[in-house]
Amino acid sequence: MWSIYIIRCSDNSLYTGISNDVSKRFAVHQSGNARSAKYTRTRHPLQLVFAAEIGTKSAASSAEYYVKKLSKKKKESLVAGIISLSDLSFNQK
Repeated sequence: MWSIYIIRCSDNSLYTGISNDVSKRFAVHQSGNARSAKYTRTRHPLQLVFAAEIGTKSAASSAEYYVKKLSKKKKESLVAGIISLSDLSFNQK
């Protein structure tokens, strides 16, 4: 089962990614090693603020693409639970 996740960085920016094991992937981001995202390496401490199961890798990738295009305000609404992934108009398969 693939999931989408959002990490809040120390500069209050939001990083979006996908994984089939969010807690393991978040640990990699926190480690700051070469397998972590370049974006998060210099923005510690990190906080996992959102995660949702999507289904297939393809569906998670589509959701990630859509969420990355959202405004910061919409992403913050998603993190706060004001809106959900199902409220967004992307095609989940």
